[in-house]
Parts: sequence; C-alpha cells; structure tokens
Amino acid sequence: MDVDVEIGALIRRYNESLGGTNDDHQGYHETITRVYLAGVRQYCAACVEAELLDRVSGLLDAPMGRRDWPLRFYSRDRLFSVAARRGFVEPDLAPLP
Repeated sequence: MDVDVEIGALIRRYNESLGGTNDDHQGYHETITRVYLAGVRQYCAACVEAELLDRVSGLLDAPMGRRDWPLRFYSRDRLFSVAARRGFVEPDLAPLP
C-alpha cells in the first residue's frame, strides 16, 4: 500500500461509514494529513525505541505529535482554508521537515 496515495480515500470512507461528511468544512483534510505523515516519518527516522508501544508513546510526546504542530508551518487561515482541506497546499511560515 502506498500510504500517500491511498490514505485520503481510506479516511474518507471511514468517515462516511460512521455517518460523517467530507465537504469543504468537515471531514477529511488533505494538508493536515500530509503534514502529520511528514511528522511521523521524521519521528520514525530518529526513533531508537524498539517496542511499538514505546514508539507510539514517544511520538505522542514529541513535538510532531502535538495537535498544534502543523501551525509551526502554516498560518491558521492557510491551514484551515478550503483549498488546504481539499488538496495539499505548501506551508507559508516554514518548510516542512
């Protein structure tokens, strides 16, 4: 599975299976998903813990596991725009790792 290609459809289908909506204001958000994928990859590249539980706990405690982490790279207006929800938009504050 190519996560970058397939994750959007997977999350959209999951949202819909729970009765959720994927539109311009709710549901799947492409840019946020891609930013967190970049953060997980960055963390995993530097992660030395061998056990899965330790890696997951470490990621949740790391900066890239924080809810506000994408706002290090994006202004709030850009990140929460319809364009960013519907497709990937480049950051406007700092480059992604």
